[in-house]
Amino acid sequence: MTDSVLLIETIGAVARLTLNRPKAMNSLNLAMLAELDRCLIDIEADDELRVLVITGTGPAFCAGADLKEVLAGQTVAAGEADFLDRASLVYGRLRNFSKPVIAALNGVTMAGGLELAMCADLIVAAETATIADAHANFGVYPGAGGAAILPRLIPLNMAMYLLLTGKALSADEMKACGLVCEVHPDARLAEATLALAELVATKSPAALRRMKAVARTSADKSRDDALLHEQVMLRQHLRSFDLQEGLQAFAERRTPQFQGR
Repeated sequence: MTDSVLLIETIGAVARLTLNRPKAMNSLNLAMLAELDRCLIDIEADDELRVLVITGTGPAFCAGADLKEVLAGQTVAAGEADFLDRASLVYGRLRNFSKPVIAALNGVTMAGGLELAMCADLIVAAETATIADAHANFGVYPGAGGAAILPRLIPLNMAMYLLLTGKALSADEMKACGLVCEVHPDARLAEATLALAELVATKSPAALRRMKAVARTSADKSRDDALLHEQVMLRQHLRSFDLQEGLQAFAERRTPQFQGR
């Protein structure tokens, strides 16, 4: 199992995917993208799994794309999917994942690794983690959200600072920017991330799915259109089992048993 480029664990209702190319700083290659894609499809289809955690082994969360494979992809035959096509598919699947996603940054996070983390709904980090866009350092252009998504998540001037300088910031500095939600001692990151995931997993999957659908698209809508979207989702949720269960559990002073429907 340790030879796999991606480690898969299930802990109760939590699925944890661990990028496992530590000698390559967990850079993304075609094999890892294929495994990520397969696992995302399987986890999304499994109603017993309610939260996804993505982390890495060794000194890095993810240092971005394996540039050897990016360059090799420039020679593929016409019409054949290259590395960037495959990466775009996987990132899009993760960005639109219906279940809550937590990225746990255990170390160096840069370029495509930062873009991967930005696909998550929540980002937590180890104290020693460093975070950078870094594309500018190698004359590379971001292709998975570095320039398009980062300014939506943190103040524009800080996004431009990361993009234009290529400098790395600490986990605490990125928490101050609003990108990172929690910072933990390195030795406690896995435990703290699992505790957060388990807390989220106790909530109604139906409510979280609808909240995520509205929140993820609200920045692309006018205020009134975003509010209308929220109202449409509310009307749907009013007919859900989870809402009735939550209200009944409140009245009976017990823990609700949500089913996600």
